[in-house]
Amino acid sequence: MPGAESARLFIRLENVSKTFPGVNALTNINFDVRGGEIHGLIGENGAGKSTLIKVLAGVHKPDPGAVIEIDGERVDSLTPTESMRRGIMVIYQDFSLFPTLTVKENIAFSEQIERKRRLVNWKEVEEVSKRALSILGVDIDLNARLNTLSTARQQLVAIARALVYDSKLLVMDEPTSALSSGEVENLFRIMRDLRSRGMGIIFISHKLDELFSIVDRMTVLRDGMYIGTRNAGETDVNEIITMMVGREIKQEHMGGTNIGEIVLEVQDISKRGNFSNVTFNLRRGEILGITGLVGAGRTETVRALFGLNPPDSGTILLEGKPIAPKSPAEAQALGIAYVPESRQTEGLVMQQDAESNITLSILKTFQKNMLIQFPERSKRSVELMQQLNVKPAYPFMQAAKFSGGNQQKIVVAKWLATKPKVLIVDEPTNGVDVGAKTEIHQLLRQLADEGMAVIMVSSELPEILSISDRVLVMRRGRINGEFEAKGLTQERIMERAVLDTRRKEAGA
Repeated sequence: MPGAESARLFIRLENVSKTFPGVNALTNINFDVRGGEIHGLIGENGAGKSTLIKVLAGVHKPDPGAVIEIDGERVDSLTPTESMRRGIMVIYQDFSLFPTLTVKENIAFSEQIERKRRLVNWKEVEEVSKRALSILGVDIDLNARLNTLSTARQQLVAIARALVYDSKLLVMDEPTSALSSGEVENLFRIMRDLRSRGMGIIFISHKLDELFSIVDRMTVLRDGMYIGTRNAGETDVNEIITMMVGREIKQEHMGGTNIGEIVLEVQDISKRGNFSNVTFNLRRGEILGITGLVGAGRTETVRALFGLNPPDSGTILLEGKPIAPKSPAEAQALGIAYVPESRQTEGLVMQQDAESNITLSILKTFQKNMLIQFPERSKRSVELMQQLNVKPAYPFMQAAKFSGGNQQKIVVAKWLATKPKVLIVDEPTNGVDVGAKTEIHQLLRQLADEGMAVIMVSSELPEILSISDRVLVMRRGRINGEFEAKGLTQERIMERAVLDTRRKEAGA
C-alpha cells in the first residue's frame, strides 16, 4: 500500500493481557493499526483473536497495565459505546443485524437511537442509508426485509451501518466464510475503496490465500501471545503457518493404504433443480473427494444419500443391496453418517455440553429400564474426545465454548459413535485454523485406513488434492470429471468445474 509506512497510527495496544478464571486468554499483546491499511489478524482457533477484538470493542476490560491509544489519545476505560463513538465498528460473523427489519432500518436506526430522538425522522433514515450504500457502490432495495437478502448482501448492509457511524476502524471477522468467489471479489473491491478513503480495516480469516491477496500487514497470535507482525510483501505462506502453529506443516498427498471392495454405488440419481444423472461408487478404505463451484449440486447430492434430499429417480446400493433412505434416522440405521457444512446450525446443539452432543445419536444404547446410564455415557464420550484429540477434553463444557476446530471434531465424534459404514463430511475444515485442519485431515485418513468409506465435499482444492484417493468434479448438477487424485492438479479440476466438457468432447 503506497504510503503505509508513514500513515498515522489510529490505534495502538501495548502490554494488553486478559485473564479469565483459570485461563490466560491474552498475555502482553502489542498491536497497532494505521489509517488507510488492511491489517490481517491471524492465529489458530483459541489463539486469542476474538478476545483481542472484544477488548477493542469495549466488551472486555483488559487486565491492569494495558495501554490503549486511539488517534494518539490514551484511553483508560473503553466501553462498547465509547469504542463506537471513537470510530471502531466490529462486524461479527453473525453481522448482529435485525432480520425482520428493513435494510434502511438496519443501517440507520442505531444512529437515530444514539441521538436520543423521540420520533424517527424517516426522511433522514432514507437519505443516510442511500448515502452509505452509494459509498459502497451497491444498489440494494432500502425497503427489503433483511432476511430476504443473500448473506453477501446482508454483509454489505452491516458495512453500510458502520459508515453511518463515520467509522475509522472496521473489524471484519471471517467475512468471506459464506461467500462465493465472485462475492469475495466484490467485498475486496469495497475494502480497497474504504482503505483508499483512509479507513483502517482489521481482517480476520483462516484463508491465507485471501489474506495475502488483500492485506498490507499481518499480525500472528498463538496461545494468547503476540508472535510477530509482517508486511505481506515480505513474507510467505510457509513462514506465517510456522508462526501460527509453532511448527512447519507440509502439504503432501495422503493416499489410502487399504482400499477394498465397493461399499456404495450411486446409479443415475436425479432430483429436479438439484442434480441430474449422478453415477459413482465408493470403496471401503477410500476417501472420495467431491468438488466444484458453489451451486454445482455437491451438497444436494450427498444430502440425498443421508435421506435429507431424496432423489426423484435412480438407484442407491449399499453393500450390493438397494436402499432409499427418506430420513436421517433411516440413513443412520443403514450405516450412513453425515457431518453437515454448518456445524453450528445443523451439526451441534450449541447450548448443550460436549457429552450430550456426542451421545445424541446413540442415546438409546445407554438406556436401561427407561433410565439413562450416565456413567456409561460419560465414559463413551470421553473415549471419543480423547480419540479425536478434542481440546479441552471436558465432556461437560458447553459446545459453544469450544473453538471451531474442536466443535468440528465433536460433530465427527457424534457420528463415529454410530460406527458407520459410510461417513460423509461436507466442508470439514470450513472456518477452522491451519493446525486443526491438518488434524482433521489426518483423522479422516486414519478412519479410511481403518476400513471406513469416506465422502468428502470441499471447495478447497488443496484439501481435495491432499487426502482424496479419487476426485469427482461437479458442474451444474452433473459429474463433469472423475480423476485419480495422485498427480492431479488444481488447474485440471478447475477446467472441469467451469467448462462443459461434454460439449467440448462432442465438438472434438
